[in-house]
Amino acid sequence: MGEPEPAGNLAALMAERRRQVDEALERWLPQQGDHPPKVHEAMRYSVFAGGKRLRPLLALFACEAVGSHPEDAMPAAVALEMVHTYSLIHDDLPAMDDDDYRRGRRTCHRVYGEAVAILAGDALLTHAFQVLADPVPTRVPAARRLQVIAEIAEAAGSRGMVGGQAMDILAEGREIDRPTLLYLHTHKTGALIRASVRVGGIAGGAGEEPLQALTRYAERVGLAFQIVDDILDIEGASAEMGKTAGSDLRRKKATYPAVMGLEESRRQAAHLLREAKDALRVLGEKGATLLALADFVGSRRH
Repeated sequence: MGEPEPAGNLAALMAERRRQVDEALERWLPQQGDHPPKVHEAMRYSVFAGGKRLRPLLALFACEAVGSHPEDAMPAAVALEMVHTYSLIHDDLPAMDDDDYRRGRRTCHRVYGEAVAILAGDALLTHAFQVLADPVPTRVPAARRLQVIAEIAEAAGSRGMVGGQAMDILAEGREIDRPTLLYLHTHKTGALIRASVRVGGIAGGAGEEPLQALTRYAERVGLAFQIVDDILDIEGASAEMGKTAGSDLRRKKATYPAVMGLEESRRQAAHLLREAKDALRVLGEKGATLLALADFVGSRRH
């Protein structure tokens, strides 16, 4: 793994990086038979249920974009997927969104029960930080590793993803204004996507200007991703999305189409993705894969 491949090879590159992330997850996750076996089985069931691995890919591609080996960002990539999967397990619980399907499979609590699902989510969150703090020798200096830990912790906590999730729950069935909607989306989904790109850059030793460019890119891609997700909840089929389509509408969730309409939501997503790509100009050809990934986010059908 060296320099990023041309943007035209994005699908093949994404497939290769996903394979590498899955191999790393296999190494770092507890094995299914380890005690307590049911919790570890539930953790692995949810992690290996499929998914785009978008957050790990963003970390690896950002690391490459600043001229470093993607393996330098692999612990962060693995930790991000564990944090993301924990959030999905808990998000699907009856007390939250009460969903039956995730990534095309029965949700964790439908297979293992609510108690085990909660514990599996808790275990994935804590295990993510064990991976990040692993003392195994690495080329990434300790100061940078601490930065990565701080970034992911803040993005996952009450000032990030948890805060956005809380706002999402409290806003159900209520009319909200655009600033509140923006806060909800930039925290519930955007915070972890922003952290994914930033920790890739940090692990790769990005200077101030490239890290600022990556941050601007990530903030816009993160919001666009959630807007597209909102649109797909209305237009996508359950089989394509891997979860129950229309669930946001039924629960009267605060979404961009609900507040701004479908057409304006599409315009907003397209505008954000243009801004995301503009932000990468400072990286030149090294930003080609991230540019292509922005187009991938905009063209999602599931």
